[in-house]
Amino acid sequence: MGANSAENTNLRLKAVLDVLTEGVWSGEKLNAGVVLGEAIARVPLNDHERELLSGGIPRGHKTLTTATAKLVKAGWLVKGRSGWTITEDGQRATVAFADPAAFTAALDAGTPVPADTPLPSAPAGKPAPKAAPKAAKVAAKVADKAAKLVEEAVAPVAKAVRKRKTPEGAAAETQAETPATAPEPIEQPAAVAVAGDFNVLLGAPGNWAPQYDESQMQLDEVDQLWKLAAELPAGSYSFKIAINRSWDENYGAFGAFDGANHEVHHRGGVLVIRYDHRTRDIVID
Repeated sequence: MGANSAENTNLRLKAVLDVLTEGVWSGEKLNAGVVLGEAIARVPLNDHERELLSGGIPRGHKTLTTATAKLVKAGWLVKGRSGWTITEDGQRATVAFADPAAFTAALDAGTPVPADTPLPSAPAGKPAPKAAPKAAKVAAKVADKAAKLVEEAVAPVAKAVRKRKTPEGAAAETQAETPATAPEPIEQPAAVAVAGDFNVLLGAPGNWAPQYDESQMQLDEVDQLWKLAAELPAGSYSFKIAINRSWDENYGAFGAFDGANHEVHHRGGVLVIRYDHRTRDIVID
């Protein structure tokens, strides 16, 4: 950790590039919330940086989010709708300016990365994605194991029941087990955003601003739902669904046009928000 908040922020900016480089090695697309969260985990907030600003955002987190504009200006980072991407120059910068002091000086002075600098080498073997939300992965593994145990326990009983089925019953069962067809595609908006008091935690320059790429949801063509998943610290958050990057069309609680804010009390970790444009409903996981 640095001696002060300015040094800490610079150390975290370097950590942002390190995390994104590891994502390149593992082939994992990382969203802004995960990258920022991992950078802060590697360079923890001091007491001053942990102070909460309006909206419940730690001072150090907001400072880091704003400071990432330096990485974009240097040509080392690209912020896009689907996540943050490190450029080849950004990867080379982690090699050319490996020393934190040299990294800070180069970033502040706009020093270009030497042309002969090689890309960083991945460790032997495929590395585990360090910035992945560990709790979510552990939960998924536990759920998979539990599902397999249930399946193994139920399978013998289900097999015996099927043997006793009449032909008519078997036919009805087959029909019931036929998977439902996917929802009919509908006319969808060009963009759907989760605009609220936590957009800066997603990497956006400001809150309650639906125009930023970091606030946009992604449309799942299969179930016709718009989705956003982000790593957020524990806290209470407010937001609305905004259409086509403006407030001209927005939906709040109970799908009401220009209605009250959606409220969510989050325990920390990955927050998933789903929006159905057919009904204006949202589901929060």
